[in-house]
Amino acid sequence: MAEKITAADYVAMTQADTKADKGRVRGTKRICVQGIMFQSTREGERFADLRNLERAGIIRDLKLQVPYELQGRDGPVLTPTGRVMIYKADFVYFDKRIDAQVVEDSKGHPTDTFKMKRAILAAQGVDVVTT
Repeated sequence: MAEKITAADYVAMTQADTKADKGRVRGTKRICVQGIMFQSTREGERFADLRNLERAGIIRDLKLQVPYELQGRDGPVLTPTGRVMIYKADFVYFDKRIDAQVVEDSKGHPTDTFKMKRAILAAQGVDVVTT
């Protein structure tokens, strides 16, 4: 005979399982660098490198998590819920060596969603560099 459980116990078990299974994207671990939380070790280390370049005067205007609205031929690209789709660049800065603004994303494994958003941004004239 099967063991009986209450609805509340069932909900608690299923929510615990989904939280444990969901985890971080591709097994990444959050990290705190200079008092700022980053989604992955790679992103945190890249921030430290960029901060050193900024202190050395090689780059300037370092910004984190800069949002870009995605625009298609006929207007904004919408999510399935009807909101305007947004791409958040990990880092945006002005590189004095090439005299241009750089939009950068720290990716170990580019996801399909990232590839799609990068293609839309390229059509908008924004090139995203991955590190």
